[in-house]
Amino acid sequence: MNNSFSGRDIFIVSVSVSCALISSVTLDFWLGSTIAVLLIMQLSIVVIAFKCPSVMAYIAAVLEALCFNYLFTAPRYSFEMFQSDDILNLVVFLIVAFTTSQLAMRFRLHQSIIGQVQMRNRILLSVSHDLRTPLAAIIGNLSTFQEYQSKLNDDQKQELLNSATTESHRLHHYIENLLQATKQTHGEVYVSKTTESAINIVERVIARFSRATPNIELHADRSLVLLPLNRALIEQALFNVLDNALRYSPKNIPVSISLMHQSDGLIIDIYNQGETPTAEDAEHMFELFYSTANSDSGTGLGLSVAKGIITAHQGSIACVRVDHGCLIRITLPVLNEGDC
Repeated sequence: MNNSFSGRDIFIVSVSVSCALISSVTLDFWLGSTIAVLLIMQLSIVVIAFKCPSVMAYIAAVLEALCFNYLFTAPRYSFEMFQSDDILNLVVFLIVAFTTSQLAMRFRLHQSIIGQVQMRNRILLSVSHDLRTPLAAIIGNLSTFQEYQSKLNDDQKQELLNSATTESHRLHHYIENLLQATKQTHGEVYVSKTTESAINIVERVIARFSRATPNIELHADRSLVLLPLNRALIEQALFNVLDNALRYSPKNIPVSISLMHQSDGLIIDIYNQGETPTAEDAEHMFELFYSTANSDSGTGLGLSVAKGIITAHQGSIACVRVDHGCLIRITLPVLNEGDC
């Protein structure tokens, strides 16, 4: 278990210890009970143990033990202690505090293991669900072609081959997303950048979609600046977002892609006029394996991968609130003057 701590941990310890001391002074003034004081202090140690690394709980326990000795035992306002009851209570306090810290550490480790198991289970479920459909279609089309090729005309043969090819691309796309998601989960996304044209990349992404899906409109200024990026990764991210937009867009209503240069970078807006996401969906749609309650089209892998890729490029992606439809806004840093 990692015992390194951050500013957040220090803040939690400071607030918890301060609240415990204030409450303890108040209880001591009203009740004059050292047991009540120790219980309040013990409660703060429990909070710290479950929120922070164990070393922080140890430090807080020692600090509160010193405060208890200085403020609440006779003689007061000194670090001397003569009464056996106070010594015994303080020893029990430290034992319980250290034991609680160890139990909290084991609990967090157990929760981490459970989380990893759940993640593996979701990946297995995702693989079994999303690989089965294109594989079944590929096998079905090719089996039909092989068995009835002598009875099929050229148009029927071409239709079967086109369908198998489309499903093969779909299968390849999903495997790429799965590999990227695995790399992101383990922090293994490395970005080697080259100077690229955003318009060329977007046009390449649009070209990857079937000719049977012409519902894409591109609005861009041809004089847009160049971007420092990894072309293959950005293409995958844009493909995922555009694929998601087309999936939820009504038929015969185009998906709009707009590119504009602003002071903070290049803005890429992908807008479809389908159902407007709820506030909860807009907040969580980029999380790994998140899918809406009424979704029947996958397990929420593509948008998560897109977010990871965009973030690795020091950019941002978000669902922007609009009156109707869904607007995904991607911001990428531009190539500054003097950059090579």
